[in-house]
Amino acid sequence: MELLTRKESWNIAYEHALGETASWFYVQIRDHAKLYGRRDPKSGRVLVPPRSFSDQTLEPTTEWVEVGPAGRIETFTIVYEQFKTLPPPPYAFGYVLLDRADTAIGGFFRGIDLSDPAQAAQTLKVGVRVNTRFAEKRTGDILDFWFELESK
Repeated sequence: MELLTRKESWNIAYEHALGETASWFYVQIRDHAKLYGRRDPKSGRVLVPPRSFSDQTLEPTTEWVEVGPAGRIETFTIVYEQFKTLPPPPYAFGYVLLDRADTAIGGFFRGIDLSDPAQAAQTLKVGVRVNTRFAEKRTGDILDFWFELESK
């Protein structure tokens, strides 16, 4: 049997309703430059980004909890190749466990020299402390904030 391949190109744009929990989260970013999670009343875990229901207990989350702005790197990647609709490389993206949170949130890392991949990876290693920074003009979007290395 002959196995075939076919080249396809997908470029899909869509708009969806964020719902009550995500909308409140993004309004706080836009209007107050603050990050929040939601507490699972059964486990006590603070979920960031916030969810309406716990991923573990399936209980509705109840309490808003301010998190960060500091945290530690959980994982990261450094991108050196161009991807359609993403920033020009190089850039670093990863997940940060913010203080008072039990789940990590994704974001870009800024202020790091990415010209030497090995050195950049040492700088961004797991466990390194970072601070959240917010754009001066915010629109209520995940790109309104990023992470920078914590000053010593």
